[in-house]
Amino acid sequence: MPAHTFLPAIAPLTGRIAVPGDKSISHRALMFAGLAVGRSTIAGLLEGEDVLATAAAMRAFGAHVERCEGGTWIVEGAGLGSLLEPAQALDMGNSGTSTRLLMGLVASHGITATFAGDASLSRRPMERVITPLAQMGANITASPGGTLPLMVRGALPAVPIAYRLPVASAQVKSAVLLAGLNTPGITRVIEPVPTRDHTERMLEGFGARLEIGEEDGERVVGVHGEAELTPLDVTVPGDPSSAAFFIVAATLVPGSDLVVENVGINPTRAGLIEALRSMGADIAEESRREVGGEPVADLRVRHAALKGAAIDPALAPAMIDEFPILFVAAALAEGTTTTSGLEELRVKESDRLATMAAALTLAGARVDERGDGLVIQGTGGEPLAGTPEGAEIATRLDHRIAMSMAVAGLSSRSGVAVDDVAPIATSFPGFATLLEQAMS
Repeated sequence: MPAHTFLPAIAPLTGRIAVPGDKSISHRALMFAGLAVGRSTIAGLLEGEDVLATAAAMRAFGAHVERCEGGTWIVEGAGLGSLLEPAQALDMGNSGTSTRLLMGLVASHGITATFAGDASLSRRPMERVITPLAQMGANITASPGGTLPLMVRGALPAVPIAYRLPVASAQVKSAVLLAGLNTPGITRVIEPVPTRDHTERMLEGFGARLEIGEEDGERVVGVHGEAELTPLDVTVPGDPSSAAFFIVAATLVPGSDLVVENVGINPTRAGLIEALRSMGADIAEESRREVGGEPVADLRVRHAALKGAAIDPALAPAMIDEFPILFVAAALAEGTTTTSGLEELRVKESDRLATMAAALTLAGARVDERGDGLVIQGTGGEPLAGTPEGAEIATRLDHRIAMSMAVAGLSSRSGVAVDDVAPIATSFPGFATLLEQAMS
């Protein structure tokens, strides 16, 4: 496992950079194009290991998926209702999104598929997806604890349901809606708390018929089954979760003035920007526009002194993947930052509350771990001490922990050593190179 030490910033972050395509949208573009009849093209696809796992799975289901010269991808869909049964187990690697959404696809087709993953993914809970898909008629056999490897035997026809999400989860919502595509009638998902809406936006673009409304203050999304998806040319905007590391780095490193181009600013994903602004960050949105049905902008970020804040728990669904890097920002702020309502972080690629608390503490921050969040006493802008000589932060195979602590290293006296940078390739293969570019 390759260890690495991220050293203090050699210069401010300046100029203009572009981050890879949005991971959530990339997954969905491949899946929906694979369900359409005809040829779709996808520009700006994130080519990390997680998305490549989705591409491989769609090939196993019968779609033709090909990367062309210049980085555009072409997908000839297998057609909704015509998925092939995979000849062998689907290796999902580290990708929870691939696993949960593809379970939804299989659930309403008359095929059987086995899902397997790496050690980290095999610890993550799948019961939250198994429960509604079983209600629709799918037969799912999981490992003890409701984890991978597991086998899904689809139901044909499946049964439409109205399912109220017990926890805010765009992945569970999407799995049920995808199962509903090939199910007679209308399948509905009730969201007590709205989650990211990439599935709804893109499904409508591919020709699915959706009903989106509100009942008793809760968002309700319905999809009409036995749909016929039509091809679509998709342009994937820059991933706000990837941009987050550069937004925080430019905020923390004195003298920085950085523009991150073409970043998705979908309101269901923009919680980090709101949270950082509440702490005093200088983030301006330039050239707002729409790309492929998604709002985007160029984000100009300048160094700013941060102040601790109580982060509104209502922001959590719109920034659930960005909390590790927010914790780094909080560690360098003036005063106390309090977060709560974050139990979901304990079942991500790692237990992100425990892992970040341990990582920041080893790097010299003052952190109090609680059941549903962290309380962080900031340094007031003073650099963190860095990891002691010979010590390494345990990333727990979690890409966002590794990248977050890389940013912490920029704002340290001696650097931050992590035990493994290989997981970064799951979502952001060029991360280290782009970080160096921004400081050159």
